[in-house]
Amino acid sequence: NDLFETRAIKLALGEAAKSVKINSTKSMIGHLLGAAGGVEFITCVKSIQDNYIHQTIGLENEDEECDLNYMKGSGEKCTVKVALSNSLGFGGHNGTLAVKKYEK
Repeated sequence: NDLFETRAIKLALGEAAKSVKINSTKSMIGHLLGAAGGVEFITCVKSIQDNYIHQTIGLENEDEECDLNYMKGSGEKCTVKVALSNSLGFGGHNGTLAVKKYEK
């Protein structure tokens, strides 16, 4: 899925895709099947709340076309105002949720 997710992100965000930090929860907790989307969304909310983007564990050899800013090695403390959760399911059941930091 990584190659197709990369292509979709590039298509949706254009040149801005290069500045987005990308990670995966599946690398840390495995695939949760029907619960995956909910857990990934909670992780996005926590990233915004804690201003922290976790790493993708085990990411070593990327496809040449997967050339975006993947979080390798360790996580990063940074300001997070917006997060996207992409869920790609079996049988082509796909969805994306966007969450934005609430500012008073």
